[in-house]
Amino acid sequence: MYSIGYDIGSSSIKCSILDIEKGKPVIQGFYPEEEMKIDSPKPGWAEQNPETWWEYVKILTRQLLQKSNIDVQQIKSIGISYQMHGLVVVDKNYKVLRPSIIWCDSRAVEIGNNAFEKIGSEYCLNNLLNSPGNFTASKLRWVKENEPDIFNKIHKIMLPGDFIAMKLTGEINTTISGLSEGIFWDFRSNSISKNILDYYEFDESILPDIVPTFSVQGYLTKSAAEELGLKEGVVVSYRAGDQPNNAFSLNVLNPGEVAATAGTSGVVYAVIDKLNYDKKSRVNQFAHVNHSNEQTRIGVLLCINGTGILNSFIRKNMASDLSYNEMNNLAQNIEIGCDGLSILPFGNGAERMFENKNIGSHFLNIDFNRHTKAHFFRAVQEGIAFSFKYGIEIINEMGLDINVIRAGNSNLFLSPIFRETLANLTQATIELYDTDGAQGAARGAAYGAKLYNSLNDAFKNLEKIKIINHNPELSEKTFIAYNKWLELLKKFN
Repeated sequence: MYSIGYDIGSSSIKCSILDIEKGKPVIQGFYPEEEMKIDSPKPGWAEQNPETWWEYVKILTRQLLQKSNIDVQQIKSIGISYQMHGLVVVDKNYKVLRPSIIWCDSRAVEIGNNAFEKIGSEYCLNNLLNSPGNFTASKLRWVKENEPDIFNKIHKIMLPGDFIAMKLTGEINTTISGLSEGIFWDFRSNSISKNILDYYEFDESILPDIVPTFSVQGYLTKSAAEELGLKEGVVVSYRAGDQPNNAFSLNVLNPGEVAATAGTSGVVYAVIDKLNYDKKSRVNQFAHVNHSNEQTRIGVLLCINGTGILNSFIRKNMASDLSYNEMNNLAQNIEIGCDGLSILPFGNGAERMFENKNIGSHFLNIDFNRHTKAHFFRAVQEGIAFSFKYGIEIINEMGLDINVIRAGNSNLFLSPIFRETLANLTQATIELYDTDGAQGAARGAAYGAKLYNSLNDAFKNLEKIKIINHNPELSEKTFIAYNKWLELLKKFN
């Protein structure tokens, strides 16, 4: 038997087909080969067409089925991971009314800040565990204020994963974890926040119905099955935002466990068992995939928008003839600290850890006579690792010690420079696993469909492939470079 997992990212759509009994993927892939376009009609805006995600899901699924020759009759479940905080709006005919305002769009920052002040910081932090910030609820309010004709046609709003589930099943629903990431969930009353709805002037009917994260959430329709090349009636039995799902894929489910990822954006995600928050709301707290009324499981999420996208920017503009691996190899010839070159990697919208300021990316102390492309390649990765360290210090202030970081063996964690710099700064052990978000979604779906008896069964074949410990001999040099970077950061933050 097999389970399919989709990961709906802003860069690409990923898919993994998991052999449920062996706990290993049979085949996996992504589409398109080049990163998906993010439209930016105005500075700070970021939009994508949800129908494009669906088209790519169909193309990728058919490609993998054709390559693997899997018996589609044996595919029993489907799970979805998705880019968080996006807004998709549809009318009564389930037609998309406007492009999705995605996670890195910063147009609603001021709306969220005003809500935080007027609703009250005490309520927001105690009950929502966050400021309304630049999240889905604030983005919806932007539509109401600026596009009233569109707003008046809205039947339901959705997160990106809810939209894909709708295309698969014909049903519109969401999860408590999803509502919490949109800042619609009141953790104290365990219900949708009436205060948010009242302040933003939304009717509750605009929100989808709630289903458990691991559950029968719908069945594959005949038309969707034909488009995908699958059989009708496969159960859709799991969905989660990409960061809770990334943690889930690494078996990070209990208090004190920590996951990290460094794709387009960078994330550190720690699980706690109490309703805690950062008083400045520089990190976020959302319901984790296994949160319930009976068992508090909150994911503390540090998100850095400008990480892998900076590495991609450098490759496109300075090294289009090189692979990322070749860039990494050249960077290793450069000393720690890059001969004074420093890069602040914050050029992808407002950063939560700077209290929603958009300080931009800055390339500093460039010496035309000394610095080469290789210096830039290393300075990018050091700057990203330094930004992780800066954010982890915020998590430490909440009383959380981070001794072990689990990550998938992908994206920037493939780079020895990035992972060694991070280990040397945090003094944490980094564990790399052979998994990713799509594989995690496939495991979650199999568990949600009761094809695994327990989560222990779901993860018994998860493979740890590498351990990175900090190097005491290099830690001092790394801290010197980090402290110089911090001084430069103070000029812009």
